[in-house]
Amino acid sequence: MAKKKVASRIAKNPKIIIIKNERTLTLYSNNSQILQYPIAIGKPSTQTPVGNYLIANKITNPGGNLGTRWMGLNYDAYGIHGTNQPWLIGKMVSNGCIRMHNHNVEQLFEFIDLGTPVYIRD
Repeated sequence: MAKKKVASRIAKNPKIIIIKNERTLTLYSNNSQILQYPIAIGKPSTQTPVGNYLIANKITNPGGNLGTRWMGLNYDAYGIHGTNQPWLIGKMVSNGCIRMHNHNVEQLFEFIDLGTPVYIRD
């Protein structure tokens, strides 16, 4: 528990930057990198959309192949979520969403609020 409390105090003005080619999601606090995670992204036929978005909703234990956490973007039905197939992290396999290991998405979930900016780049 103490680790989460310390990290949440560090995450001031959080923002998320996703670099698709690197398959990374990075959390920044006041423009300083504090956490970075490996991710899976959309397959070529259902690509993860490049753009600037916001976290629009957060759900604990959404069920199915969404893993243990869901953070929906304010664009269509895209979001950042866990997975029940962790061996696919690092690959282009989703329908456009950003997949993370469940333990990583649980950590990220605690650090951000609704309205956190998400920048997705190639």
